[in-house]
Amino acid sequence: MKTKVLIDITSHLPALITLLQDCVASGASVGFLPPVESQTAQRYWQDVATSLTEKPTTRLLIAAFEDEQLVGCVQLSLANKSNAKHRAEIEKLMVHTNYRGNGISKALLSHLEEEALVAGRRLLILDTRVGDIASELYKRMNYTEAGYIPDFALSATGELDGTTFFYKMLSYTQVTSRCEFQQE
Repeated sequence: MKTKVLIDITSHLPALITLLQDCVASGASVGFLPPVESQTAQRYWQDVATSLTEKPTTRLLIAAFEDEQLVGCVQLSLANKSNAKHRAEIEKLMVHTNYRGNGISKALLSHLEEEALVAGRRLLILDTRVGDIASELYKRMNYTEAGYIPDFALSATGELDGTTFFYKMLSYTQVTSRCEFQQE
């Protein structure tokens, strides 16, 4: 398995669309309700593509590949306010259901942490639905639970779910390479 920073995601759009649809269909809370129509997913990824190429200082996308097939990704949204250039937000950590349980999420987060430091970001923040399995991953990777907000996001069942916020202060000694990093 390899992880890569992707700048031009055009050739990966079909795989990214499938990944988003698969994750949402399996219950992931990543800003979409099931079913995600192909056009909706395509518009979303085209917006991300524009952000990556036209505003490269605002967002990074790191993808995981297994035998050249895109199987997961995560985004890092870089704060650009003058008093916030030390922080970034982790967004949309997704791994295709066929590849879960193989350490891909951990590899993506490890690579993301290294890229955050390269970009001068020491504070990472994120939110995840209360009770999601991702919470356990974040805790294992030394993210600190910072708080909870009830009724934060609409679920597929029509109920409102709470969200938990996490943060992590990075240092150069904490972050180590665990997989082959490449840039594309």
